[in-house]
Amino acid sequence: MQRIAVRNGIDNLLSADKLLRGKRLGLATNPTGVGRELNSTADILRERYRLVALYGPEHGIRGDAQAGDKVGSTVDERTGLPMHSLYGASRHLTHETAASLDAMVFDMQDIGVRYFTYLYTLTNLMGDCAALGLPLIVLDRVNPLGGEQVQGNVLDERFASFVGKYAVPARYGLTIGEFARYINAEKGLGCDLTVVPCEGWRRGMYFDETDLPWVMPSPNMPTLESALCYPGTCLIEGTNLSEGRGTTKPFELIGAPWLNADDLAGRLAGEALPGVRFRPAHFRPTFSKHAGELCHGVQVHIVDRRVFDPFQAGITLLKIVREAKEFDWVQTDGRYFVDLLAGTDTLREKGFDGGACLRQNAVEAGEFRVKSRKYFLYPTASKE
Repeated sequence: MQRIAVRNGIDNLLSADKLLRGKRLGLATNPTGVGRELNSTADILRERYRLVALYGPEHGIRGDAQAGDKVGSTVDERTGLPMHSLYGASRHLTHETAASLDAMVFDMQDIGVRYFTYLYTLTNLMGDCAALGLPLIVLDRVNPLGGEQVQGNVLDERFASFVGKYAVPARYGLTIGEFARYINAEKGLGCDLTVVPCEGWRRGMYFDETDLPWVMPSPNMPTLESALCYPGTCLIEGTNLSEGRGTTKPFELIGAPWLNADDLAGRLAGEALPGVRFRPAHFRPTFSKHAGELCHGVQVHIVDRRVFDPFQAGITLLKIVREAKEFDWVQTDGRYFVDLLAGTDTLREKGFDGGACLRQNAVEAGEFRVKSRKYFLYPTASKE
């Protein structure tokens, strides 16, 4: 496969030089904040401009905190700069934590899926910067899943949370910079927002079609294959099944000690889902759900990602495994977690009709695609 030369926003800083030069800058970032040569965005900004503070999302500046773990504020050992947490006691920029700033910079790799909390760290910052009178510069990054396919249901904002806050589809087909433009305008956040665009990327390109190095967006997103499964199999987090955390194949391995692997794989094969196959699999997570227990289930094998619909796969998995007597939904803070992920409670309804759900999803996704087009920064190859 020929890999196309692509530059992320951090590699195009010169275009934002007037916004950065002479300013006291804060930087919200994590391990994915790197340039083409894998130099950290923090080091690049320190070398060229006046970086005075760092701000960390879920998993922290160094990516060493597991999912959901609170991140504390401290002094960053590498740079000596104060590091303020945006995933701890507060998830917001405050007068105190922003007192030394003239502008805020944001640079993190997302994966183009609604459940990823970096999106809401970003939109919180947008609202906070608007309230504090600070400009926000987003260094854009490619969408690893491409920008052509939009899939899954549109979230009902009655179920808004930090794993899904706005009425967008599960796989929304925008870069993180385009997402910021969309939310800023559609939700009237009033942020003084500048997006430094990528160069060379086209909407039909997956991450491995670029020449960019893959840096894990989070501790449980080791590969593009995990990211491709994530829009659907992340829904398993809302159940008492393992979604593969604690294995080398998170979101590709699904199972539980009480499942029959051969039966599950056979029933999924009978669904004849396009672009995917399911192999019986047995695994033992080292942490998270069923840690240390032998789990039986399936591995998701994507054979044609252009026709694979991960949300359809996730819905189909749920339809089958919920029939097991040991199956249960998990709750967090008194709410069903699957409702927050899915942005609806219909998945838990008795007699849930997966086919009707998917047909409605397709309509909603198409409408969102049309609505979001005016925020595109990159060309599309398809005729729309």
